[in-house]
Amino acid sequence: MLGGKITIALAGLGSRGKDTYAQAVKKFPEKMEIVAIADIDPDKVKEVAEEFHIPQERCFVSAEDLIAQDKLADVMFITTQDQQHVRQAIPALRKGYHLLLEKPISPDLDECRELVKVAKECDRQVIVCHVLRYTPIYSKVKEVIDSGVAGDIVSVMSIENVGYWHQAHSFVRGNWRNSNTTSPMILQKCCHDMDLLLWLTGKTCESVSSFGDTYLFKEDCAPEGAAHRCMDGCKVKDSCPYDAEKIYLKHPEIGVENGHTEWPVNVLTLHPTVESVTEAIKTGPYGRCVYYCDNNVVDHQVVNLKMTDGSTISHTMCGFTGTGSRYAKFMGTKGEIIADMTANTIQITPFGQETQTIDVNKIATDFSGHGGGDVRMVEEFIDMLLEGKGPSGRTTTVEQSVESHYCALAAEQSRLHGGAVVDLDTLRN
Repeated sequence: MLGGKITIALAGLGSRGKDTYAQAVKKFPEKMEIVAIADIDPDKVKEVAEEFHIPQERCFVSAEDLIAQDKLADVMFITTQDQQHVRQAIPALRKGYHLLLEKPISPDLDECRELVKVAKECDRQVIVCHVLRYTPIYSKVKEVIDSGVAGDIVSVMSIENVGYWHQAHSFVRGNWRNSNTTSPMILQKCCHDMDLLLWLTGKTCESVSSFGDTYLFKEDCAPEGAAHRCMDGCKVKDSCPYDAEKIYLKHPEIGVENGHTEWPVNVLTLHPTVESVTEAIKTGPYGRCVYYCDNNVVDHQVVNLKMTDGSTISHTMCGFTGTGSRYAKFMGTKGEIIADMTANTIQITPFGQETQTIDVNKIATDFSGHGGGDVRMVEEFIDMLLEGKGPSGRTTTVEQSVESHYCALAAEQSRLHGGAVVDLDTLRN
């Protein structure tokens, strides 16, 4: 048990670190405070230092520089890029930090296994940011499934609608566009879903098969007259939904011309204005034509999971959707359950009976950040440390988190080998 207020060292001031977890900490000043920060962008360090009153001697130019110091806090939040996570997490554990670790753990299974080993050796808690567990809708779905109203779950149909502009932003133009420098799409985007589906059903995966590819975002698909940059006289600009001006300036939900200054436009520039975003589109990576980027991750993928009890799960990830949301249908021996994250509803239909609909909007008030999951995850992790308890319920251990990575990386292995079935024990062992 840690007494008093939990102190936090925040390594990585990108969108998740600066705009999500740091802001979550601000909601609970009586429980936690940020006392040290690190990032390679000095402007972000300066701004966060001023906001959280961090003295200069506790501001660092990189996560590695922060970790090299004597232990400065109870907990470290590691919110850097995918392939940096374990290289930073292991020395932080050995310094004595508990960890909140952004997902995925790593695209390298040897690194995942090593992290589990070191966390045990150091007797430290490592919570991976599988934030969907903490959302009001999926917390309620777990309760409904566990009640037995649908009997034993035999089959699940799940889809993640990435959203056309999100696909273009993060996985064609952005930081997660190339698996050689980050992670495969199915791991980066859908380890969330793999973890969620295993947790909700209470099942263990035996084998996986998968198909997927980059269907559209490649040079071969570029329409005639497309320029290499959206603002360089592109002749198909008016008809292209992926035009950077349409997305970052004019989009009704995220465009800066419509007053929106948070994610994703704050990825283009620290303080989004029409002028600064326009300049970023003209000169930066987010103004590139989606057909002429250095991306290699898939824009659609389907994963089939066979569970050890003979039940099955299918999960589809697709970037060709109008909005970003999730939908799942759980089919059991006594009934079915449909969870619709867009409508924020859960439909329960016991066989032979009328459908009951739960409106999740009526059972919670905060749906910010992954449907309300981000803030709840941070608070529950800190409460766990304050109360001296181990992970339970929604809070996942690092061993459980690795299971989702086995599923996702098995799916990628299968995809690369024409859909061949991959036995998960070959990865676990």
